[in-house]
Amino acid sequence: MDLVLASGNAGKLAELELLLAPLAVTLTSQGKLGIEAPPEPHGTFVENALVKARHASAHSGRAAIADDSGLAIEALGGAPGVHSARYAGAGATDADNNRKLIAALADHEQRSAAFHSVLVFITHPEDPCPTIACGRWAGEIVADAAGDGGFGYDPHFYVPSERCTAAQLDPARKNLLSHRGKAAAALLQALSERFPELVT
Repeated sequence: MDLVLASGNAGKLAELELLLAPLAVTLTSQGKLGIEAPPEPHGTFVENALVKARHASAHSGRAAIADDSGLAIEALGGAPGVHSARYAGAGATDADNNRKLIAALADHEQRSAAFHSVLVFITHPEDPCPTIACGRWAGEIVADAAGDGGFGYDPHFYVPSERCTAAQLDPARKNLLSHRGKAAAALLQALSERFPELVT
């Protein structure tokens, strides 16, 4: 089955290709198909993931997988949350977002944080029964960036059990621990039950 990934993020595509390798599918980003990202007007990851999946499926004529994910920090009331990719404004780079994040936390001693991921699989744009899987990865934010792996907030996301940031983890280890890795594992389990023909 040819699936469209409702994202133009190269890092996200690379991670999901590895995480969803057991599926008998070919994953193509919507960017390669000339599909622009839709507005993400909602305040929750699950609502935005559904919007993105339906949009990508409608414009590609394919089944779709969408991920909406981000970082939620207790001291900031859950921010940046669904605005994680554009925390510092439209067109913000990872460096821009990280600078704003560290500045926002400058007066906070409590820096507990968690990455959240919601993966949605739909067979067609109007699919009334989307398969939805969630994952959460707890950690804390550190002021000094460390590591050159991953993307986004990874250099500032410290994982206590690993004694390093997400950007310092081996990709295989990160995929095992991460929010997206947990969501992908849950999605694979759900799809193996609903659509066993998709799982190799």
